[in-house]
Amino acid sequence: MDKGYENERFESVSIKTSVAQKFTKFCKKLSKSKSMTLLLMLEFFEENGISPYESIGPKIQTLEELIKKRINGVIAIMKDIEKNQTKPTVAMMQSLFEQAEPPKKNLILEKEIPQEKPRVKFVEREQKDNKL
Repeated sequence: MDKGYENERFESVSIKTSVAQKFTKFCKKLSKSKSMTLLLMLEFFEENGISPYESIGPKIQTLEELIKKRINGVIAIMKDIEKNQTKPTVAMMQSLFEQAEPPKKNLILEKEIPQEKPRVKFVEREQKDNKL
């Protein structure tokens, strides 16, 4: 049953056999009843302001071409901004930060550990005697 239309009665419409067969196949593709398919088709035409006598092919193609041109225009603008504004600005900022890098200060809580010179534990006597 069609949701929302359970209590409505059926009305008959006379159509040619070949049209009825074609419509039945279309209903099966949509997995809808004949009533719901016809209702969807009527709502589609009404909402989009399309007349069955008009051809929508060239209109859609024209819109698609316009959208592609605008997208290409936006891409060109973004590339120009990146080339002329973003990259030079980033380079200047990096050079400024490299020059103005503050010296590293020890934290107050950090203790400095004195570095001891490595002690020589073993000295050979022969070397010691030769030096004297």
